[in-house]
Amino acid sequence: MYRPTFLVTNDDSINAPGIKLLIEAVRHLGRVVVVSPALPQSGMGHAITLNNPLRLIPSDKFGADIEAYQCSGTPVDCVKLGIFKALNNQRPDIILSGVNHGSNVSTNILYSGTMSAAVEGALQGIPAVGFSFTDHSWESDMSVCVSYIQKIVKMILEKGLFPHTCLNVNIPNLPSDEIKGIKLCRQARAFWEEDFQERKDPMGFLYYWLSGDFLNHDQGENSDYALLKEGYVTIVPVQFDMTCYQALSQMKRWNLDEA
Repeated sequence: MYRPTFLVTNDDSINAPGIKLLIEAVRHLGRVVVVSPALPQSGMGHAITLNNPLRLIPSDKFGADIEAYQCSGTPVDCVKLGIFKALNNQRPDIILSGVNHGSNVSTNILYSGTMSAAVEGALQGIPAVGFSFTDHSWESDMSVCVSYIQKIVKMILEKGLFPHTCLNVNIPNLPSDEIKGIKLCRQARAFWEEDFQERKDPMGFLYYWLSGDFLNHDQGENSDYALLKEGYVTIVPVQFDMTCYQALSQMKRWNLDEA
């Protein structure tokens, strides 16, 4: 009987409870190979390592039956090394990233290491999912995520994904009987209103600490931000083609050759 291969990664590091839960959720469904950052890599986006050596160190953290490595690089480095080194150029059936400690709705996907690992899967033509949970605490009970992870993974194995796309899945921190269901939806237009707090170190030199508030400017229907707050698990199909086709069509009227 064919057993699918799952390449599992995250951005919170190999020590995060979220990745352990993700592994436990899918280990009975197929072969699991883990390549995870050695240190937290939140907010790294689609960064790759160019000017430092990358290290891939075997780990027995998840038991003898799980092939696992900790990587010195970013989540995208983990996916690349996972495919080309840990799996010896054999493509996994699905790339799974997370479970992230904290949601990744709306424009957060541009900054998220969790989602960038999934987007790298889409770039490689491999079905991929980034899972996030709406609680940052490492002590939070994430068990409600398990059934949704399994349902989505089984559906991808059965139905596949649209070519060169990945899924952004956010799960609310609610008891299972309070989650209203799963909604396919769009990315909300919500943005960070950023602030740089100015401080002084013990030597008297200035430094800055990024802070701010995440503000939803989207009053439309069927957005991930709104539906997650209403108690739904949200799924947004994500693509890496960032071309604005409406603008492309409009700009054809610019007569650039005559400029």
